[in-house]
Amino acid sequence: MTSTADPQFTRLGRTLLPGQISQLVTIASDGTERTVLFEADEIIEAPNWTPDGQFLIVNAGGELWRFALDGGAPVRIDTGSLRDLNNDHVLSPDGTMVYVSDNDGHLYVLPITGGQPRRVSNEHATPHHYYLHGISPDGLTLAYVAVEGPEGKKRINLFTIPAAGGPDTRLSDVDYPNDGPEYSPDGKWIYFSSERAAKIPGHAQCFRMRPDGTGIEQLTFDERVNWFPHVSPDGQSIVFISYPQGTPGHPPNKEVIVRVMRPDGSGQRDIDAFLGGQGTINVNSWAPDSRHFAYVAYPMRRG
Repeated sequence: MTSTADPQFTRLGRTLLPGQISQLVTIASDGTERTVLFEADEIIEAPNWTPDGQFLIVNAGGELWRFALDGGAPVRIDTGSLRDLNNDHVLSPDGTMVYVSDNDGHLYVLPITGGQPRRVSNEHATPHHYYLHGISPDGLTLAYVAVEGPEGKKRINLFTIPAAGGPDTRLSDVDYPNDGPEYSPDGKWIYFSSERAAKIPGHAQCFRMRPDGTGIEQLTFDERVNWFPHVSPDGQSIVFISYPQGTPGHPPNKEVIVRVMRPDGSGQRDIDAFLGGQGTINVNSWAPDSRHFAYVAYPMRRG
C-alpha cells in the first residue's frame, strides 16, 4: 500500500530537487517483495524498524515520525524542545526508548511514545559533535561518531558512551574518516565504515572490530565506496549502501546500490539500485524477522 497523505512535514535542512520525491520502501533480503509504503514531496530519511514489527520510525524535517506498516498517515513523535534532529537515531532493544542526535551536537533519549528528552552526552573543552549510530544488545552502551577539533583540523573518530550518560570511551584515534559504528546482536563486534584502507581520499569500505577497538577486519574490497553496514537481528546478514567509484563521503542524489553480505564480508549480492545516498540507510532498518529491511529512495517523479 502506498500512502501519499500530507503529514505536513517541517521544511528544514536539505531539500529535494525539482521533480524529486522521497519513497519509503521495504524489501526482502533476496530482492523480492519490494513495497513502497509512502511517498512524499519532502525529505524523509533513515528508517528504523520497531522490535514489534509494527512501525517504521523516520526523520523528516528535523523531527521523528512513526509509520504503521499496515498503512495510515504518519504520526509525529513529540520530541519536546528538540526540533532539529539529524538523521542518526536508534531504538532501545525493547523498543520503549529512542536515542537521538540533535544538530546542537549532543545525544538525547526520550520515550518512543514521545516526551521531553534527556541529554546523555558530555560537554567538551574542544569541539566534539556527537552522531549516534548503535546501541549494545543489553541497551547499556551507545556507539557514536565524533567530529572533533576546530575548523580545518577536524577528525572523525569512533567512541562509545553509557546509554545512561557517563564518560566517553575512544575506539579510534586516527586522521582518516570513520563512521556508522553499530553492534552485532551478540555484542562481539562493532561494524563500521572507514577510509583506513583507502589509497585515495573518500574510498570508504566496510569493517568490523571488537567493542574495545581491537581486532579490526576489512569486509569489502571493491572499487566502489561502501558505507553503513547494518547487521540483521539474527546476526546472519549485513546490508550496506554502495556508491559509485570516486564518491567522497556519503552525499545525496547518487546512483547507489543496496547490497547484502554475510557478517564476514562473503556472499555479497546486489538487492536494489536507485537514486539515493544520504538518508537512504543511515541507521539500522532491519525488520525483526531478519528477512526484510527498509530504506528511502529519492527518484525523480515520472511524467
